[in-house]
Amino acid sequence: MDSARQELEPWEVFRQEKEGDPMRHGGNVMAPDADLAMHYARELFGRRQESTRLWIVRRADIAVLEDPDLLNPPLDRSFKKPGGYVMRDKLEAARARAGTSKPQARAEGHDRTGGRRAAGDQAGST
Repeated sequence: MDSARQELEPWEVFRQEKEGDPMRHGGNVMAPDADLAMHYARELFGRRQESTRLWIVRRADIAVLEDPDLLNPPLDRSFKKPGGYVMRDKLEAARARAGTSKPQARAEGHDRTGGRRAAGDQAGST
């Protein structure tokens, strides 16, 4: 093998199909340096004008994050999930830790919104 010959290394190619779209991984090319990687990427991902922008990154330069403590923090962030935040369970757990019980229901004379009803109003009337 010729000692002057450079070794090929993988370069990851990210592409944008049209202006405003997110960059997406398109594939990779094998090249000895950044200039050739750019030419190869342009030939594979841009010759038919299917991309408006390319990012070419040496695979060795990509930082990999696989630490489960960083990716799945112990903090409860359930309120950010589509199912929402179940307040009832959180209140019950807090009461158990504090050693208190659930407060009594509101006295008669309050509607469900917290406002006072007039003396003559019935609970179910509209």
